[in-house]
Amino acid sequence: MTATITLDDVQAEVREWLAQNWDPQRPLGEWWAMLAEAGWAFPHYPTEWSGRGLPPEAERIVAHEITAAGAYGPPRGIATMMVAPLLLERGTEQQKQDWLPGIVDGTTVWCQLFSEPDAGSDLAGLATRAERDGDQWIVNGQKVWTSGAHYAQLAILVARTDATAAKHHGLTFFVIDMNQPGIEARPLVQMTGDAEFNEVFLTDAVLPANNLIGDINEGWGVTLRLLSYERNSLDPEADAGIHCQLDLARPADDYVSGRIDDGLQGFMPKGSESWAMLRDLLVDTGTITDPVIRQDAMRIYSWQQIARFTSLRANAQAEAGKVAGPEVSLGKLASTRAMRAWRDQALLALGSQGMLNGPDGALDGRITQIGLSVSGMSIAGGTDEIQRNIVGEQVLGLPREPRAPTN
Repeated sequence: MTATITLDDVQAEVREWLAQNWDPQRPLGEWWAMLAEAGWAFPHYPTEWSGRGLPPEAERIVAHEITAAGAYGPPRGIATMMVAPLLLERGTEQQKQDWLPGIVDGTTVWCQLFSEPDAGSDLAGLATRAERDGDQWIVNGQKVWTSGAHYAQLAILVARTDATAAKHHGLTFFVIDMNQPGIEARPLVQMTGDAEFNEVFLTDAVLPANNLIGDINEGWGVTLRLLSYERNSLDPEADAGIHCQLDLARPADDYVSGRIDDGLQGFMPKGSESWAMLRDLLVDTGTITDPVIRQDAMRIYSWQQIARFTSLRANAQAEAGKVAGPEVSLGKLASTRAMRAWRDQALLALGSQGMLNGPDGALDGRITQIGLSVSGMSIAGGTDEIQRNIVGEQVLGLPREPRAPTN
């Protein structure tokens, strides 16, 4: 961003562009392609990769203007939260050319093959194996809690490539095609009634030899970098992160209006919107006059602002080419704490009505859906317990938690 362009200029320009180009009846795929071509889908991306080279705060302004115009936002998901930032930082030029365009215009859906039945928080203990066979790798193993695996086309995968090395040093970070006979996704039904998660079985699955990011057996460092993006995506001002599989031929307004589910109704809305939703709910239920309720509401607002500040700091570090520090963990903890408190206060205000889902519930059951989904956010991006260990050991200098011996 040059010195002559201000954030006010960005706001004015995107507002004018939206006025000229947003058409509710335009097919979603066409709309996303237009956003990508204009650089407004992800304005903080470099100009050579469908961005505008703007600072992170410009993205918030653009997102606000898109919402204010009644338009549908850009693609969201694993690809935009984590894969694209990783490719921009560590991908080869060929990898960027192959994968970034489909991420920016929403034509390629990704998932994340990380956790395993015996390797959740202890991700480095994973057992899925990748063995080199000429110009390809053969992968065998099982993954679990994989969002979108039943419709994703590509996946990021961490697999063990050296069984003799210490567990953190024998891993490699790959990209794998999900549309092949050797991969089977089995949906797992959640308590919300949805089945967004899956267990995934890989049996002699194949990936090209050059489909790795980073070096062989050095995938742990790449994984940690990627997870920092995921934790930072829990910024309460960020858009919700996971769309369900969308029909790109449908009018974009079908998703704006909610006539077609985009999979985001069960997600906590971004900070300013969630605060407005809670405030209106307290007013509508008459609980806003309760001094204890008001005090708790302000505490939630404070936690949201703490999470927002730490996210801004992490973004500034990333823009400066620095690796985000433990403040990412602080932001994640503040976000999930605010989410849980938001859920508790919203359901308390609703009383018995909070038990109703669907059309009979508040906001057509959205409050209840959010309430059922929030607990999972304490696990996503690294459990809260793991984040507290990071803060305790790396920030406060406390003794390391006792760990089982490693080979």
